[in-house]
Amino acid sequence: MFKRSMSTPLGPLVLEVEDGYLTQAQFSEEDPGESDDDPVLVQAEAQLRQYFKGELEEFDLPLRPHGTDFDQKVWTELKEVPYGRTSTYGFLANKLENPGAIRAVGRANGRNPLAIIVPCHRIIGSDGKLTGYAGGLRRKHWLLQHEQSKRGGVQGNLFG
Repeated sequence: MFKRSMSTPLGPLVLEVEDGYLTQAQFSEEDPGESDDDPVLVQAEAQLRQYFKGELEEFDLPLRPHGTDFDQKVWTELKEVPYGRTSTYGFLANKLENPGAIRAVGRANGRNPLAIIVPCHRIIGSDGKLTGYAGGLRRKHWLLQHEQSKRGGVQGNLFG
């Protein structure tokens, strides 16, 4: 396993790679120390820097997040939510053909180990309000505002 910490406008982000795949990108309050120069880590950091500059909307990285089969299905759906748009837990549950799984979708969303890259910050409550985010609501709000500003300030949604 290789680790790298990078500075972002939202604080340190720790990246981890296993067997040539990015497995984690998590906000941290602590700097893990030395950073490795694994090529996937270098590529991930470069793409995240482009994202924060508003120059990148979709990531192209080898990903292998660890989670249950259900988590994997939710994370796959998260990657389908376009840059600058939002969706809801209920909408995702319906897309998974399991409308009663709203809370399970929320839990899987909260376990997403690849912050920003698998855009769990784009999922909001059915009432349009910001709800939980592992990195904190302040970061979620910032990420949504960042994407909206790069999209001309128009926030779209996927659920009507």
